[in-house]
Amino acid sequence: MKHKIIFLLFSILFTWSTSAQCAMCRAVLESEEGQSTAEGINDGIVYLMAIPYILVFAIGFFIYKKYSKTLKQNKTE
Repeated sequence: MKHKIIFLLFSILFTWSTSAQCAMCRAVLESEEGQSTAEGINDGIVYLMAIPYILVFAIGFFIYKKYSKTLKQNKTE
């Protein structure tokens, strides 16, 4: 369990510094004077990438809670 928590923390920390652009987007945005648009594109890509993982985690957590609650009720009976 300890290794899973450490892995999760490292995964979260390393995603904050990623640059998630495709090659074509990078070429177009690097030719621009200010980098504010490129930073906005990067943030949007990371946001869109993170949402499915958060949803899968939340669904898995609720299934786990329901399953463990059912197991506890069966043990007490």
